[in-house]
Amino acid sequence: MNKKRIIAALLLSAVLVYKYYLDRRDNATNKETHKQQKDNTIKDVNSFNYLPTSTTKQIVQHQYYTLSYSEQHEQAEWVAYVLDKNDIAHTNFKRPFFIEDPKVQTKSAHWRNYKKSGYDRGHLCPAGDRKFSKEAFDETFYTSNISPQKHDFNSGIWNKLEQKTRYWAKKYNQLYVVTGGVLENNKKLRIIGKEKVSVPNAFYKVLLDYKQPEIKAIAFLIPHKESKKPLYEFVVSIDELEEKTGIDFFYNLPDGLEKKLESSTNYKNWSFR
Repeated sequence: MNKKRIIAALLLSAVLVYKYYLDRRDNATNKETHKQQKDNTIKDVNSFNYLPTSTTKQIVQHQYYTLSYSEQHEQAEWVAYVLDKNDIAHTNFKRPFFIEDPKVQTKSAHWRNYKKSGYDRGHLCPAGDRKFSKEAFDETFYTSNISPQKHDFNSGIWNKLEQKTRYWAKKYNQLYVVTGGVLENNKKLRIIGKEKVSVPNAFYKVLLDYKQPEIKAIAFLIPHKESKKPLYEFVVSIDELEEKTGIDFFYNLPDGLEKKLESSTNYKNWSFR
C-alpha cells in the first residue's frame, strides 16, 4: 500500500511540474506575440494615429488629408497627410475653381476674400502632392486648405520646401506631413476680406519619417517673406513650434521617442542637396 502511495505521489508531482512548464511557455509566447503586435502597429504609418491635437476642436476628415479648422482665423491651423513615394506624379490636371469646404460646420471662407488682396491663395496640402488622381488633386482646392501668402514667398522659399518634401518622400519612401500658418491673436495679424481671413506672420512644416531602423523628424518655421536663405537655416525643434502654436504634434508616439524627436534640431540625417 505504501509503495502504491509513493508511485501515485511521484506521478502527481510529474504532472504538476509538466503543467508548470506548459504555463510558463504559454505566458512567454503570449508576451512575445503582444510585443510583436505592438511593434507592428507602431511601425505601420497607415494604421497609427499621427494627428496633432486641435486647439479649435473642429477636425475635418477628407479622403486625402485631414485638417483642423480655425473659424477665428478662417483657415486651417494645420493640415496633415501621408505622402508616399507612389503619390508623386507629373500629371497635368486642369486647375478647378476654389470652393468652400462642405465639411466645415462653421463654413470655410469664400475665395473672394483673397480677390485684390495682394495675397496668393496658398495651398497647405499642395496640389502637387496630390497629382496621382483627379479626385485627390481637386480636393486640395477647398478654401479650408488655403492661407494668404505673399506671392514671392509662395513661389519662392515655400515652393522650395514643398519640392524638397516630395524629394524626401521619394528618398525615404513615406513621410507624414503637418503644415500650417502660425495663427496668433487676431490683433497681431493683418486680415483680408469681408470674413477677416488672418494673414500668418510665419508658416511651418513638420515631417516625420517613421520607419525602422532610423526614425526621424524635422521641422521648419519660415517667416512670411521672400528669402534666398538655404532651407536648413529655418530648421527648429518641434518643441519650439508647439510653444508658438499651442499644438501638440506627435503626442501619440511612445513618450521616450516623442521627447527625443521633438527636442532635436538635428538635420544632418536629412539629405539637403
